[in-house]
Amino acid sequence: MKPAPFAYERVNTLDEAFEMLAKYGENARILAGGQSLMATLNMRLSTPDILIDINHIDGLAGIEDTGKNIRVGALTRHVEIECSELITKHVPLISKAVDHIAHPAIRNRGTFGGSIAFADPAAELPACIVALDATLQLSNKNGERELKAEDFFRGLYETALQPNEILTAVSIPKITLGWKSEFMELARRQGDYAIIGLATHLKLENRKFGEGRLVFFNAGDRPVSASKTAALINGHPWSNELGDKLVESLKEELDPQNDLNADGKMRKYLAGVLAKRTLSALVGD
Repeated sequence: MKPAPFAYERVNTLDEAFEMLAKYGENARILAGGQSLMATLNMRLSTPDILIDINHIDGLAGIEDTGKNIRVGALTRHVEIECSELITKHVPLISKAVDHIAHPAIRNRGTFGGSIAFADPAAELPACIVALDATLQLSNKNGERELKAEDFFRGLYETALQPNEILTAVSIPKITLGWKSEFMELARRQGDYAIIGLATHLKLENRKFGEGRLVFFNAGDRPVSASKTAALINGHPWSNELGDKLVESLKEELDPQNDLNADGKMRKYLAGVLAKRTLSALVGD
């Protein structure tokens, strides 16, 4: 298929972008990397009146150490994340996840902010920023507001982003002493969307798990934080018995969808497999 007709506008400043958004509202789409958007256009799942190309706006790309956080500009390419020493050192969960995003050609064009704003429930980065308790910067012509990642995702491809807003940056807390991160996913082939995946960020002391988050992706219509299961393991060391309790808890807490790749029952089973592998890896077993 070919996309429905649309107009194209390249903007050079955020003010120009906001002006176009004010004019076209929900009939406009932001073009960053375009790796997901182009597919939806071709299948006519998205039929905007206009694409607003923000790639030439200064200041929307880059990775910056701001003290307690790492700030990632929305236009930062996946390949830049992949090669960043700051990300590897201070936000290792993101570093581990980005290798699983599609293929090198996609990572060369796809953007950090685009992946998050598109809100595909099978994507890796939304789950990671929820696990890391990141903060999103949403900008409009009147200023900006900040929103926690867990409050940003509202449903299937739905976010808290308003028609007049652009996601401009994400601030991610640096990993601190005693915290561990792990990322795993199960896919049919490298580069395919995951059947299910897990982003984990937990405190670990004397081989006992502490506070933290287990966030699954492609297990619902948005990143799913298994808070009850995380509370279950809090204060306990890893053991086979804990692993069994973990699996039973996830069966009760998760309600994954059925699709062509797997049904909900299979995804629940795989969620337990991933969780056991992840926690075992965190303690070095």
